Amino acid sequence: MKKETFLFDLDGVIFDTEGQYTEFWNGIGRDWLGDPDLAEKLKGETIAQSLLRCFPDDALKREQVRKLLYDFESQMKFEYVPGAYEFLQYLKDNGFSTAIVTSSNRDKMAQVYKSRPEVPEMVCKVLTGDDFSRSKPFPDCYLLGMKTFGAIPENTYIFEDSFNGLKSARGSGGHVIGLATTNPREAVAPYSDIVIDDFRGIMEALKTGFGLPSLAAETQPYP
Repeated sequence: MKKETFLFDLDGVIFDTEGQYTEFWNGIGRDWLGDPDLAEKLKGETIAQSLLRCFPDDALKREQVRKLLYDFESQMKFEYVPGAYEFLQYLKDNGFSTAIVTSSNRDKMAQVYKSRPEVPEMVCKVLTGDDFSRSKPFPDCYLLGMKTFGAIPENTYIFEDSFNGLKSARGSGGHVIGLATTNPREAVAPYSDIVIDDFRGIMEALKTGFGLPSLAAETQPYP
């Protein structure tokens, strides 16, 4: 494997799903907690942490909302952020270490695999919220991603979109590529080394922003 490691959040980075989650959690906030702007407070957290935040003293409500979320995710549309599929395939075909690092749990990922069965083969590793105890904005998940491949922060490139995720990526010491899929470019920029709208033109953005000579010596052409 080449020395560079590429770590990707899932929602809002690989899949354009953040709008669907915003609708769900704002609905829960409005109907259950009187907070129609709940979703922004939860982005990047594990499901368990979000449920504890919302209903710290009510296990029954936590379980009810968990079931609602499971049913909601079973109907979600997992559409790729433009260029994401092609870039992930390119990286793996050319021998780079790649992982999805998501706060989603394994139940959610089962829904993803049902809709997109190619996902497990697109990356070398999938890490979920079940694999680390502290979720974003703590850096634990991305540090685990680096440890998985024996990588160091200087050679790790992390793709994130939410503020909690961006803070997690920054705290890990890796290079941060912010996606302006969930928040405006100007809001994402302070947490990122570079900002992209999607993965179209990603090769030029990475070469310009970081150099990455090994990307220029690809054995398989980039689409």
